[in-house]
Amino acid sequence: MSSQSSDSRLRDLLQYFGLASVGDSSVEKKLTDLRRRKTVRRLYAGLGIVIAAIVFNASLNAVGFSLTELFAQIPQFTEALGEYFPPTTYYGIPFIDFMQYWNFIIAENLFAASQITIAIAIAGTILGLPGALLFGIMASERVVPYPFNFVFRATMSLIRAIPALVWVLILIPLGGVTPFTATLAIMIDTTGYLGRLFTDELEEIADGPIEGIQSTGANKSQIVSFGMLSQVFRQFIAWIAFDLEHNVRVAIGLGLIGAGGLGLELDIQRKTFHYTEMMACILLVVLLAGSVELLSQRVRSYLRDDDEVEETGILEAIITAPKKIITATAGRRER
Repeated sequence: MSSQSSDSRLRDLLQYFGLASVGDSSVEKKLTDLRRRKTVRRLYAGLGIVIAAIVFNASLNAVGFSLTELFAQIPQFTEALGEYFPPTTYYGIPFIDFMQYWNFIIAENLFAASQITIAIAIAGTILGLPGALLFGIMASERVVPYPFNFVFRATMSLIRAIPALVWVLILIPLGGVTPFTATLAIMIDTTGYLGRLFTDELEEIADGPIEGIQSTGANKSQIVSFGMLSQVFRQFIAWIAFDLEHNVRVAIGLGLIGAGGLGLELDIQRKTFHYTEMMACILLVVLLAGSVELLSQRVRSYLRDDDEVEETGILEAIITAPKKIITATAGRRER
C-alpha cells in the first residue's frame, strides 16, 4: 500500500469522525501524529523481536543445545526404545510385552509405592489447609486493611518462591529425605499456593451479602464466616481438589530425590539403566496422576454452577471420553 493511499484513508477516517472539519492544518497534524504513533509501534515491535532472538540464542548457548549432537544421539535413543517397549508376539502379531511390566510391578510391589505417593500428597494437602485458609483470609484487603495484609501476602509469595523440592532439602535436618519431610514440604507449598488462590477468590466476592451481615450488627468473625466464606465455599473446595491433583505430581517429583514412593523406584531404575522397569514405573505414574486428575475434574464439575453439567460417574466418564473428544473435534472442524 502506497503512502498516499494510506494518508487518504486516514484523512477519510478523520472526516468520518468529524475531526477534519476544523481545517486542513488540523487534519495534517492529526495525520502526522497517527503516522508517528504507527512508526513508533513498528519500532517497538521490531526491537522486541530482536531482543527475543538475542535472549533465545543466549539461552541455547547457555544450555549447550546442538542439533548436531541431537541427531548423533538418535541411534542410541532408538536402541533404548526397544527396552522401553519390549517386543513380543501375540498370535504371530508383533506387540508390546506388557507382561514384563506387570511382572516387575508385582515383584517390586509398586502398588504399595503408589500408595505412599498418594499418602504424601493427601497428608501434605490436608496439613497445609489450615495455614492456607488463615493466610488466604488475612491477606485479603476486605479482612485486613492495607498495608497490614501485605505481611501475609509477602509470606505466601516467599513460600511460592521456593519450590517444594528445595523445601525438602531445607527440612533435611528434621528427618532426612523421607516421606515425612516430603509431606512437610507439600504442607508448606500448599499454604503458599492454595492461600493465594483463596485470597483471589475473596477479592472477587459481591458486597451485598457482606453489607447485609453488617446491618445485623454482626462482629468481624461472623462477617467473614457468613458474609464472605459462604460465597466462596464451592470455589474453595474446587481449588482444594485442584491442589491435591497438583500435589500428587509434586510427590512423584520429590520421590526422584529419595523422598519415597513411586518416584524413588523410578529413580532407582533410571540409575541402573533398566529401561523396561523404568517404563513400568512411568505407566503407573500416568495411571496414578491421570486417575487423581479425573477425580479432581469430576469434583469441580459437580461444584460448578452450571445446569448443563452432566451427572455422570467416573467409570462412565472414562468410557465416554473418546466419543466426546471425537464429537468435540468434529464440531470444531465444521465451524
